[in-house]
Amino acid sequence: MIAMVDCNSFYASCEQVFRPDLWGKPVVVLSNNDGCVIAANKEAKEMAHIPMFEPMFKIKDQLIKNKVTFFSSNYTLYGEMSQRVMNILETFSPDVEVYSIDEAFIDVSGIKHVSLKAYGTVIKDKIVTYTGIPVGVGIAPTKVLAKLANKISKKVAKFDHVCVIDTDEKRIKALKWAQTKDVWGLGKKHQTRLKNIGVFTAYEFTQLPLSWVRKEMTVVGERLWRELRGESCIEFRTMPKTKKAIGTAKSFGKKLEDLERIEEACAYYISEVAEVLRAQKSCATYIQVFVTTSHFSDNDKQHSDSCIVTLPVPTNNTFVLTQQARKALQRIYKPGYRYKKVGVNVTGLMPQEYVQGNLFENLKLHDKRLMNVIDQLNHKFGKATVGSALVGTRVEEWELVKKDRSKRYTTQWRELLELKNK
Repeated sequence: MIAMVDCNSFYASCEQVFRPDLWGKPVVVLSNNDGCVIAANKEAKEMAHIPMFEPMFKIKDQLIKNKVTFFSSNYTLYGEMSQRVMNILETFSPDVEVYSIDEAFIDVSGIKHVSLKAYGTVIKDKIVTYTGIPVGVGIAPTKVLAKLANKISKKVAKFDHVCVIDTDEKRIKALKWAQTKDVWGLGKKHQTRLKNIGVFTAYEFTQLPLSWVRKEMTVVGERLWRELRGESCIEFRTMPKTKKAIGTAKSFGKKLEDLERIEEACAYYISEVAEVLRAQKSCATYIQVFVTTSHFSDNDKQHSDSCIVTLPVPTNNTFVLTQQARKALQRIYKPGYRYKKVGVNVTGLMPQEYVQGNLFENLKLHDKRLMNVIDQLNHKFGKATVGSALVGTRVEEWELVKKDRSKRYTTQWRELLELKNK
């Protein structure tokens, strides 16, 4: 049996944990640069006139009028709270597959002496007690059914956020309840194809001939069909797959013309990418840098360009990557434009133990010991405590707009929650 644990309105819940005055009140979280609403709690979702992904400047007055509290995205806080939830799940099973920042599958097939409903309730209660994050738990014999059970646990009040599908009778009942849109992995094209032949529920989908599913929906559709019928065929991964490419690109808080400030942002993003490379013990062979103006502006001249550099020796060294990225950026930068975004991607990844040297390259520049010390310091004292001098001290001039960001309560000493006597 597999349990799917999914945090409820995760980003908004993280904010409410440290703001108990907001419990039961509408809360939304905004995207990078406060562009649009990307997350909302139950109370906010019930307000139909506050659409998701609508530009913030169009709905800000509505949010204020309806007394909706909004926050700039605080990914440092969300990531750390996510890790706390995953750590708790590991106390229930040695086999945990982290699916996303707020979801995980856990293997509960070894549970014999307690009901799965009771076990799911213990998981739910322990997470909310230790972190303050409410979750839903769905338990079933396959991943797709577990996802469906999780959805039912939240949508049907009588389940109280824990739903177990452990008999064929419960499976059929769940499939008849679910629309095709409720099936994990069933995309819009497949939903439309099914509607065109009169199939609207998950149960009706499972009654189709396998030959038709295999022909019209390929192997992906066949896996879903089999999983919904109780046959496990989607692999359980306890170790995350090694990334084949790593990149980051963020819009500036304001448009930039100055190359120096764009270089600073580029260097900062390189340090983030290099840290991920080292964490998965990989080295990059190629690095791509791109810049772009805002395509939504009618007043600015438009320019976008990118450059790919082949590294002399595959590396995960922040300073070597920064040096090469800077050269690439200088090739594609053109003065006279107001740039909105710079981004970096590293590809051609390989295990660091397989890297071969270069006769003409100074390998001292790739000193692993220095990178290890930097990673340890940044882990202990906070992100970007130590890094390339090219990043400079003018981060506030190019970083994302985040004037409504909450404090990073769990990772920054200077932003710890303060209790005051009244």
